[in-house]
Amino acid sequence: MWLRRGFFGWLLPAAFVLPLWLFIGWAVTGAGGWAFLWMVFAVPGVFVWQLILTLLVRARGTVRAQRAVSWWDVLGFTVWHLLVIALGFFNPAWWTPVLIVAVLVGLGLFWGELAQLWREARPTSILLRTNDGVGYIPPTPTSEPAAERPEIIVVTENRRPTDA
Repeated sequence: MWLRRGFFGWLLPAAFVLPLWLFIGWAVTGAGGWAFLWMVFAVPGVFVWQLILTLLVRARGTVRAQRAVSWWDVLGFTVWHLLVIALGFFNPAWWTPVLIVAVLVGLGLFWGELAQLWREARPTSILLRTNDGVGYIPPTPTSEPAAERPEIIVVTENRRPTDA
């Protein structure tokens, strides 16, 4: 649980740290002008994409309640963040394939987050919680049986002829 909570806390700072790492990696490795041209698009792209993914994760009710991401989130974000970190080393021997895989993993992570959000948003059953935290499923409402027609008694008055 501590790992999943750690990822929950890491998602928002990652939107700032990962683009910063790309810039620092470019400066340290001396990658050159073409890499800087790539960074003009990549740094804002990683920032915005990480924010979108973070918002999709935090939109789920279970994530907000537990303050922890799912194991699928841990797996997806670990792979994507490692690929983005690898891109910051700007090694020409493997940089292009890593970029392609990073983009594909980022897109897959987006669709995975949407699928998890959709699965949690779909109503399956209602679970109500009491003040002491105990959950219960309310009984399903039954349709009222058709009420029997009440018996109607009609009393008629017989008039006697009057003696005049």
